[in-house]
Amino acid sequence: MSNMKIIAAESKFSSPSGVESITFEFCDFENPAHLTALADLLNMYMADPMGDAAPLNKLQQLRLVDGLANHPAAFVLFVLYRAEIVGMATCFINFSTFNVKSYLNIHDFFVHPTFRGKGLATNLMQELISISTSRDYCKITLEVREDNVAAQGLYLSFGFEECKPSMLFWTKKL
Repeated sequence: MSNMKIIAAESKFSSPSGVESITFEFCDFENPAHLTALADLLNMYMADPMGDAAPLNKLQQLRLVDGLANHPAAFVLFVLYRAEIVGMATCFINFSTFNVKSYLNIHDFFVHPTFRGKGLATNLMQELISISTSRDYCKITLEVREDNVAAQGLYLSFGFEECKPSMLFWTKKL
C-alpha cells in the first residue's frame, strides 16, 4: 500500500493543543473543495513576498493536483480554523541513508495572511511533528529564506536548527 493510501485513511482530527476551532485534514485529491483550497493557498503563497513567484495558471494547477495525487510519497496537510481551510503544508516522505529511516521534508508551509497570529502555524507544525513521531521518522527537514525571520522564529521554537556541518542548498534548473 502506498503512502498516499495510508495518509488518506487518516482523514480528520483535532488540534493536539485542544483548541476546538483548529482542526487538520489531509488533502483528498478527489474532493473539489480541497483542490480549490490547495490551488488558492499555493497561489497566495507564491504571490506572497516570501514565495516571490508568479501564481500557477489553471493548466499548471491541474498538473499540480495530478502530480501530487500520483506522487507515492507526498501529502498535503490542511489546517482549518472554524471549519475553514486557511493554511497548508506540502510534504514529502524521504529516506535517510545515514539513519536508515524515513524522514519528512516540508516543502511548502503557509497560513493565509488574514488568519496569522492565531497560533495556526504553531499548531500545524506541532501536528507535522506528531505525525512524524508516530511514524517513527528520524527527522524533519525544511528550507527557509534568510529574510523570513517570522518563519525562522517559529522553526527555532520547535528546535529546528541549521545543519551541522552547515549545508548549502543548490539548484540546477532544467
